[in-house]
Amino acid sequence: MNSQDSPTLKGLIRLSSSSEQVLDADEEVFVLYSTKSIVPQSPDLFEGTLRENIDPVGEHNDADIWAALGQAHLREYVESLPERLDSPVREGGQSLSAGQRQLLCFARALLRKSKILVLDEATSAVDLDTDKAIQEIIQGPAFADTTIITIAHRLNTIIGGSRILVMDQGKVAEFDSPKNLLANKSSIFYSLATEAGLT
Repeated sequence: MNSQDSPTLKGLIRLSSSSEQVLDADEEVFVLYSTKSIVPQSPDLFEGTLRENIDPVGEHNDADIWAALGQAHLREYVESLPERLDSPVREGGQSLSAGQRQLLCFARALLRKSKILVLDEATSAVDLDTDKAIQEIIQGPAFADTTIITIAHRLNTIIGGSRILVMDQGKVAEFDSPKNLLANKSSIFYSLATEAGLT
């Protein structure tokens, strides 16, 4: 597991069943669940091709991969590369920007049609344009039937959720809809939203 993964994500992974498959590549763990995908804070891709990073087990055809890239706002970039889907990716994804690595993880989740998507501080290290692209992806039709669990400190990334869970010193402090939490001026979430200028 990446040392930068949040404690909350580590807890979610520990709660996962033993039937889930974990691939360990150079001490970086890529968790490939049958119905779940995780977009971590600092996704480190493995050395290979773009195709192999998007579809690690080779289950999908090129048309589906291109469709996922389009939904993830990466198709134009990949089409501009001389080797396109077979373009090399250096170890750790160093040949890509931080934003492109994040979007590639979304392309993988879109390709797999994940029913559960966990976002672990997925927008904390990206620029505003990539942040906007990510919000368009998760709020768009591609993930309409997906349960999205967002771990974040940026309140603007979770304010549109159906339920918000507030942790305080490792314990659940609040759990309710954003509307109800914001209506309670004594709630922790209300004070955080006020500090962020969201009230």
